[in-house]
Amino acid sequence: MLACALASCLAMAAPAALAQSTAATIRGVVSGNAGPSANASVSATNLASGLVRKVQTGSDGNYTLAGLPPGNYRIDVDADGQTNTRNVTVAVGQSATLNLSTGGVAETAPAGEATDLDKVTVTSTALVENKTSEIATYVSNKQIAALPQGSRNFLAFADIVPGVQFTTGTEGSTKLRSGAQLSNGINVYVDGVGQKDYVLKGGITGQDSSRGNPFPQLGIAEYKVITSNYKAEYDQLSSAAITAVTKSGGNDFHGSFFWDYTSDQWASKTPREEKGEVPKAQQKEEQYGASFSGPLIQDKLHFFVTYEAKEYSSPRTIIPGRNYRIDQLPAQFQEMTRQSPSAPFKEDLYFGKIDWTPGDNHLVEFTAKYRKEDELTGIGGARLPEYGTLKAGEETRLDLRYQYSAENWLNDAHLTFEDVSFGPRPATLLNGYQLRVPKQGQEARNNPDMEEVLFFGGGGDFQDKGQKGYGLQNDFTWSGWTGHTVKAGFKYKVVDINAMEKQPYSPQFRYDIRDFATPYEVVFSGTAGDFPPEVKSRNKQFGIYLQDDWEVNEHLTLNLGLRWDYEQTPSYEDYRTPANLVAALRGWSNINNANVDYDYNDYISNGNNRKAFKDGWQPRLGFSYDLNGDERHVIFGGAGRSYNRNQFDYLSYERYRLAFQQVTYQFNSPNHSCTVTPNGNCFNFDPSFFDPETLAALSRQRPNAGSEVFLLNNDLKTPYSDQFSLGMRNAFELFGQEWNSSATAVYVHSKDGILFSLGNRRPDGTFFPPGVSFGSAPFGDTLPGFGKFFLGNNAVETKTKQLLLSLEKPFTQESGWGVSFAYTFTDAKENRNNSDIFTFDYPNLDRVGFTRALGISRHRFVATGIMDFYGMTLSGKLTLASPEAEESTNCVVYGSNACFFDPYTPDDTIGFKQFDLALQKEWDTGAGFKLWARGDVLNVFNWRNYIDYDTYRGVVGAPNPKLGERRDNIALPTRMFKLSMGFNW
Repeated sequence: MLACALASCLAMAAPAALAQSTAATIRGVVSGNAGPSANASVSATNLASGLVRKVQTGSDGNYTLAGLPPGNYRIDVDADGQTNTRNVTVAVGQSATLNLSTGGVAETAPAGEATDLDKVTVTSTALVENKTSEIATYVSNKQIAALPQGSRNFLAFADIVPGVQFTTGTEGSTKLRSGAQLSNGINVYVDGVGQKDYVLKGGITGQDSSRGNPFPQLGIAEYKVITSNYKAEYDQLSSAAITAVTKSGGNDFHGSFFWDYTSDQWASKTPREEKGEVPKAQQKEEQYGASFSGPLIQDKLHFFVTYEAKEYSSPRTIIPGRNYRIDQLPAQFQEMTRQSPSAPFKEDLYFGKIDWTPGDNHLVEFTAKYRKEDELTGIGGARLPEYGTLKAGEETRLDLRYQYSAENWLNDAHLTFEDVSFGPRPATLLNGYQLRVPKQGQEARNNPDMEEVLFFGGGGDFQDKGQKGYGLQNDFTWSGWTGHTVKAGFKYKVVDINAMEKQPYSPQFRYDIRDFATPYEVVFSGTAGDFPPEVKSRNKQFGIYLQDDWEVNEHLTLNLGLRWDYEQTPSYEDYRTPANLVAALRGWSNINNANVDYDYNDYISNGNNRKAFKDGWQPRLGFSYDLNGDERHVIFGGAGRSYNRNQFDYLSYERYRLAFQQVTYQFNSPNHSCTVTPNGNCFNFDPSFFDPETLAALSRQRPNAGSEVFLLNNDLKTPYSDQFSLGMRNAFELFGQEWNSSATAVYVHSKDGILFSLGNRRPDGTFFPPGVSFGSAPFGDTLPGFGKFFLGNNAVETKTKQLLLSLEKPFTQESGWGVSFAYTFTDAKENRNNSDIFTFDYPNLDRVGFTRALGISRHRFVATGIMDFYGMTLSGKLTLASPEAEESTNCVVYGSNACFFDPYTPDDTIGFKQFDLALQKEWDTGAGFKLWARGDVLNVFNWRNYIDYDTYRGVVGAPNPKLGERRDNIALPTRMFKLSMGFNW
């Protein structure tokens, strides 16, 4: 409604400029011999597809060409009978200045300057956007195609941008994060459509815990990374935004094919392999794909299709937990742990696009993506292959887009569909067995806290989660108000979301390594008959925004935006807490006295006392000040709020954790004694307990006994971040080439992350026993008829201070080379280690201080270089980072009753270093058919990046002398060669 109101009410004349989230805008002034030319004709013709945009200048000579798909354009100007024509290149989401002239002598103008068209002599000048308040950097198609990499995940290049980190886990899964916030804070927009994952924590679908790629790299043309201070059009995120544009077909037929391969024969040994502790793991990584594009109707209708596949067989190393050597394990396990298993992975990615321009003002696009992947995961470390998980993922996304461009307004509409599923299953449908050892310092205790050493048998991971639905979004841009560009839009989605998790799927028997004859505990899932096994919710999402980019004068531009988002989640809002659970809470004296620090009534839902969050107002303010009015030196900054969203998985805990109740039974055994009672959860062990039906029968006899309960606050809010930035961009000439630099100070404070804390309390209502301020949680004081129960609240926060420095000489065909340098200093803190959603050592985070954030380096430097010569392309990437903080607890200062979180940082000067090289040679066989071959060497110098340290600090009077001792677990890859070859036509 807001978009329609703006379209009908605003009616002035003189265009300014604003970029769509993916489309580009060219703006400027047309001048003739007598000054600015009114009513001059300006047109942009896409050199590949023939798409045309035409506008007339206003009385002051200003013009705006909006809604341009990124690419190469011929700009034609006709003023007072004089004409001129030149070619330019615009990037994704760019708003660039190009001042046009119809007379004069042609000469080259510096890139990045407000460019006079009659001074451009190059075939296609790449325009630069410096006059923006966003902290944004472009990743070009040349960088995607040329820079060395192993995964073909297009997001891997985002870390060449200051403030962004792309990491690969030991199991091969990839993560993209910015600042102290985890991956769930990001969002990626492909052709203007968000790819948000509403259930899992990967930020976007396909990135939660997968070795796969979210999109075929052959289908990505280029993208922009906005680390903070984005405009109001961006939704459902609280950290970095990635906006990518896909490739399109043109008036010429083109095709490509690639294949790349590496194996264990082309990779150096790990430290454990060098020592002979494990044999060299067999490894294979193979990727291949093809693309085709061309015209269906010249200048009108084009197509682009691509397919990519990944087939991995990756090594995994068995490393017993808690520093146990293999020869310290019971004899029957020693041979089992000397294996080096491989984990297979297979992914298929498809993408297709049809674009149609029925007229100069119209553009219709239809895109389709399909992703399917299967893998064996969850093995390695303390988990043997049989304990693994078979993980399957599938995704379909469709987007129908219609864009209409008028003289001073542009409308861009999308109708979308998505269908995403995620379904892990145990690799072995047998009982699981867990070998454990007491935590250090607790060996003499009865019933000590236990740490894992080895897991085998059947695993416990069984899930069925996904999202499916339709969306309508519309963005309207109006540029008919002198000095202003107004943009307004809305998005409405109806998405069916489902979540089911049975943890563990198979009974898990736990053994103390000191007595392997009898298990001391079993954990299994009972089933409650009153709850459906799967949580389903038809969520409705609505967002609306208004943005004004106000060019106050030639120096100052203000970006003024306001956004509001709203989401209904019926499964949470309409939930009714079971009557027997309510009765148990109200009848338990432990939580009904003056010492209890919470009111359980805040978590009891009657189906009417929960409402959707309505306060999602998000002001976003920015400015840029062009010191000389030529876009060479620009000061910029801004402040804004951005709401992410609550993950549906967390909101579903109170339902499916009761549907599949996690029950724990203890067995009276050495070092783990308990009292056997007729209706209790302590038993004398009998081999019949190995039969899952025996356990199920017991749980049916005592419904809810021992089960975990999750209660959510009736007034949950949506997580968000407040962002502040101030910086300066510069364009200058150095060594005869144009360079761009940027320096930015950033502060981001994220709040209201979900936290589950223990609701159990002691008989006097307290969490801690007298004299204790850490740990000693009252797990034994269970809710009568149930067991442990958890309270879900908004509590997790992060604070990030960053200095972002970048220097770039963009790659150009004329120079044949390009380099980039990105440095990030980060001071990041969090009130929950790694933003974990659980806390057991404190009743809540009210009195918990902020500690250094885990997984973030204080100093990070990334440099890249690309050079073309003699039909070859040489590229390199250097990554250096200081050590990340490791999770650690300090019990040395105040004793074991007053421990505190105290992250440990290794003493190494450099915590991570990797240098990659790639060399590609191309042969033109004639008739436009080109063959190429390429070699990538990852980690050229075989630098060892250790990721496993002894972080146990000891106890009072006995500090751990091995604190910081480095183990042999490293981040992959070791030095590895990858061969690629293919052809283009």
